[in-house]
Amino acid sequence: MGCSEAASAAGKPSDAEVLAEWERSGVRFAASSGRLEQVHDAARRRLLDCIVPTLDLGPILQEGGVYRGCWLESTGTINSELLARFVPSVAANTYLGFAKLQREDGLLPYKITEHGPVFRQIQLVTPLARSAWGYYLLHGKPQAFLRSMYDALAGFDRWLAEWRDTRGTGCVEAFCTFDTGHDGSPRFWHVPDTPHLGDPQRVDPHSPVLPFLAPDMTAHVYCQRLILAKMAEALGEPEESASAWRAKAEQTLDSLFRHCYDEEDAFFYDRDRQGELVRVQSDVLLRVLACEVGDRAFFDEALRRYLLCTRKFFTKYPFPSIAMDDPRFNPNSNYNSWAGPTNFLSIIRTAHAFEHHHRYVELTWVMQPLLSAMSRMTRFSQTLCPWTGEEGYTEAYSPAILGVLDYVERLCGILPVADEKGSLWFTGLVPYAMDHGTEVAEETAYSRNVDGAVFELFNTREGSEICRNGETWVRFPYGLRVVTDRKGGLLGVIGMVSVPVTGTVSYEGREIPVTVKGNEWLAFENGIFVSKRDIGVVYPTY
Repeated sequence: MGCSEAASAAGKPSDAEVLAEWERSGVRFAASSGRLEQVHDAARRRLLDCIVPTLDLGPILQEGGVYRGCWLESTGTINSELLARFVPSVAANTYLGFAKLQREDGLLPYKITEHGPVFRQIQLVTPLARSAWGYYLLHGKPQAFLRSMYDALAGFDRWLAEWRDTRGTGCVEAFCTFDTGHDGSPRFWHVPDTPHLGDPQRVDPHSPVLPFLAPDMTAHVYCQRLILAKMAEALGEPEESASAWRAKAEQTLDSLFRHCYDEEDAFFYDRDRQGELVRVQSDVLLRVLACEVGDRAFFDEALRRYLLCTRKFFTKYPFPSIAMDDPRFNPNSNYNSWAGPTNFLSIIRTAHAFEHHHRYVELTWVMQPLLSAMSRMTRFSQTLCPWTGEEGYTEAYSPAILGVLDYVERLCGILPVADEKGSLWFTGLVPYAMDHGTEVAEETAYSRNVDGAVFELFNTREGSEICRNGETWVRFPYGLRVVTDRKGGLLGVIGMVSVPVTGTVSYEGREIPVTVKGNEWLAFENGIFVSKRDIGVVYPTY
C-alpha cells in the first residue's frame, strides 16, 4: 500500500501526516518468500493505532492494546527510541510531553493519558536520558530539544534523590510492584502493586519488606547521570556540571554493587527492609546491563552464566522474565505477566545491552528465533510463549509492532546509528528458518532515505549489494555488516557470524580482500581493512 492509498484509509486526521513522514524515511522491506514481509507491512499499518493526538502535545506514541496511554518505562523511552528512526516527530512529541507535564517538584508522570498526566508511581526501566540523547544525535542535534530534556531530567534526578532513598544507601527504592513495571513477578510477591495511599512519596509503613533497594532502578539513575553529563557538555554548561554528574553516577554505581550485587551468584537482586536479598533471578539482569553497568568481561560472564545459558534465560524464544530453573517460573503468556513469559519489552531492550559491548554475533542468536516467531504473528501481542513462540496477551501492542520493525532493520536492513559519527549499518544477513524448516525470508531487500540519498540493500545467502541512488555502491560477502557514514563513505566492516568470513568487498571500482572473524571490527583505512577490535565470540552454555 502506497502512502496516498494508506492515507485515504487512515482513521485519524493525524494519520496522513504520520504516513507522509514514514514515506519520507524511504523505509521499505521486501522478501522473496515467507511471511515476514506481510508481517512487516502489517506492523507499519498497526503502528498508526498507537499514534494518537493527546492533550496539546500533538501526536504521541501510546502503548497500545489494553494500555490506553503513554508509559514512561516503555512508550516514553525504549518504544520511542525505536520509533525515532521511522517517525521522529512523534518520538520528539512523546519525549517532550513528559518534560512539559512534569510536576513542579520535579516528578515526571509515570503515564500520560487523554485525561492528563498521572503521578501515582514512578515506573522506571530504560533511562529517558539515553533515549533523548539518541534522538539528539540522530536528528541534527537540536539544542532547544536537548535543553528541555536536560532541565526536566535534572529536576527528576533531584526528586528521586529526595524521595526514593529513605534508607540512605544511595540506591533507588521501589515502594511497590508498579514502580518497575514488573506486574505479576515473583520478585514482588507480598508487595502491593501501588505506593502507600497512591502517593509516590510514601511507602507502606507496616510492610515487613519495603522499601526494596532496586537494582534496575538504581542502574537507571546511574546511566541517566552519565548521559546528563554528556548533555551538560553539549549545552555548554559550566565544566563542573558534567563533572558533578559523573561523580554522582559513580556514587550510584558503588551503591548498586554494594547493596544489590551478589558476587557468588554474579547476579543483581533487590534488598529488602530487613537486609535480605530477594533471590529471584529475573530480567532485572538484562535491565541493569542495558543501563551500561559493567565492562565487557562482566557482560561476557553474564552471557555465559545466564543470558546464553539454556538452563537460565536462553529459551527457544528468549528472553523469559524469570530464570527457567526457578520453581516460580511460569511460562503462561495468556495474561499480563512478568513471571516467566517472554515480553516484547525485554525483546526490544536487549539490543542495547549486547551492542554496547560489541556482542553482535551473540545478539543474532537471540534475534533469529524471534524473527521466526514474528513471521507467524497476527495480533502483535505483549508476550510470547518462551517454548513455542506463540502470541500471548493483548494485541496491537506498540513494543511488538516496533520490535518487528527494529529486528528486521537490525538483522537485514539499513540502520542509522545514534553515534557521533552518524554511522549507517548495512547488515548482510537473512532470517533463518528456525521453526520446522519454514522459510522466513530467503532473500531480502531494504531501502532507506538518508540526507537526500536513497540507499538500498539486497541480501542473498551468496552475498549482498548496496545501491546508492540506483547505482551499485558496495558489494560484500554474506555474514558481514558494512558500516558507512551518512553519505555512504565506507568506514569498515563487522563479522556477523561465528565463523570467519573471507571474500572481497567491491567499493569505488576496487576489489578489496577481506577476512573477518565473528564480532571483529575492521576499519577501512588507506584503501585496506585493518583490524581494530577482535573480542572473539561467547558461546551458549547449558
